[in-house]
Amino acid sequence: MRLFVSVDLPDDFAEPVADLQAEFAEASGLKFTDPEQAHITMKFLGDTDEDRVPDLERELEAAVDDAGVDPFTVRYGGLGVFPSLEYISVLWLGVEQGGEQLATLHESIEARTTDLGFDPESHDFTPHVTLARMEHAGGKELVQELVEERDPTIGEARVDEVCLTESTLTEEGPVYSTVASFPLESSTN
Repeated sequence: MRLFVSVDLPDDFAEPVADLQAEFAEASGLKFTDPEQAHITMKFLGDTDEDRVPDLERELEAAVDDAGVDPFTVRYGGLGVFPSLEYISVLWLGVEQGGEQLATLHESIEARTTDLGFDPESHDFTPHVTLARMEHAGGKELVQELVEERDPTIGEARVDEVCLTESTLTEEGPVYSTVASFPLESSTN
């Protein structure tokens, strides 16, 4: 199973994400993600034996509890690229509010999953929603221009759970399905 941990965007964000992607339609070389599967990757786990899933679920539940993060609001906005504007591999939508809570959750998830033997992250955590991957640099200048000029905000959404998600690779692109979800516990209950 190819697995990752995610915070999923609500279904009604598919349209604003698609509208934002459409602004980059003229940029050759971009391969867009499915806006209906928009999410923030909290931790990429990769190929995982199915028999490890129960342990993983238990540790993710504990990680969410350890983090002590109440349900919170994320405002999605701003554009960015990885690794740099000069060498673009990923175009992304950023987080304008809620980043601290996402970082707290990420640190807790990272600690628990590395204890289980998953590879530690090789780069700092930047909460983002991948909009497209750049397969060749044909449209690089247009992407650079739009990223520097545009500062979109597409909306706010409540985050009340973290999901363990399976990615099944198909010819049409990856298809995501939720394996398990871990609710954020409100400390005011």
